[in-house]
Amino acid sequence: MATFEKRTTQDGKIVWRVKVRRRGYPPQTATFTKLSKARKWAHVTEGAVLEGRRFTPREAKRHTLADLIERYIRDVLPHKRPKTVATQLGQLRWWQTQLGHYTLADVTPALITECRDTLKRTHTNATVNRYLAILSHAFTIAVREWQWCEDTPVHKVSKPREPRGRIRFLSNQERHRLLEECQKSRNPYLPTIVILAISTGARRGELLSLRWPDVDLKRAVLTFRETKNGETRTVPLTGYALAVLTQHAKIRRLNTTLVFPRQDKSDKPMSIREAFENAVKRAGIVDFHFHDLRHSAASYLAMNGASLMEIAEVLGHKTLSMVKRYAHLSEAHTRSVVERMNRAVFGEP
Repeated sequence: MATFEKRTTQDGKIVWRVKVRRRGYPPQTATFTKLSKARKWAHVTEGAVLEGRRFTPREAKRHTLADLIERYIRDVLPHKRPKTVATQLGQLRWWQTQLGHYTLADVTPALITECRDTLKRTHTNATVNRYLAILSHAFTIAVREWQWCEDTPVHKVSKPREPRGRIRFLSNQERHRLLEECQKSRNPYLPTIVILAISTGARRGELLSLRWPDVDLKRAVLTFRETKNGETRTVPLTGYALAVLTQHAKIRRLNTTLVFPRQDKSDKPMSIREAFENAVKRAGIVDFHFHDLRHSAASYLAMNGASLMEIAEVLGHKTLSMVKRYAHLSEAHTRSVVERMNRAVFGEP
């Protein structure tokens, strides 16, 4: 299994290069100045191979975490959304400061756990998990594509428990007051945007980046291309929302494809943050943010009989975990489904 090779260095010194090979295992190599030490290393290494112990790849010893992060920033990060890039760049730089000098072979779950606990002192559990997620993805790329290491140590680090997602939706009275105040706003787009947010469950960024080629009034659908998960989503328009957007299309600006462009820069979307916050304040609504319009849409869907799968499809969630928070609102619908099944199986009581 072991082979020895005698070599002469440039300065005339004799060294022994030993290599241990076994099928199904990566070759192990080392260099010594004495043959006795080379034989001893070979003996220990052969025993480890026969026992089936794993070895750290050479690449994991050659590259530091700083090397991994720099390559990730250069090759992977630019393909993400600009807002995501800005956030994750700061997170990666933090990891680089904390552990960048370690080789990948020396970045252990224990080290990452210490950093996790440091983050927990000043950040929410949700934010800590985002830090862990970006480090985990960087290691995953290093394992799958670069072959710099065999596994990611982040998988062995437990994530802090996050609180249940916020559920804040507009009551009927709050919704009427908010829409009235939006109509009074100096921002001409605010009423239309708020109505679309409530009727489609779209995020603010999805609505503000919407372009006319993605608005099909004949088919009554909107296509959102710049979504949070990067996948295109089509949402139906109906009733009041369709009428409002149809009216808005009659006064659209012809020097831009944006549905809601800025007045001074046609290639930039309108900012509505201040106008919306003022409308909420005038309406006397407490503890309410624009994203809560999305929660309102999901809540209204649940209360009107939509299943969790249907809500997830409208909102663009890949799994049901994000929409389970609305399960209690669809209790009546769930009860009716169970009642229909029981009547079909057992007949009328």
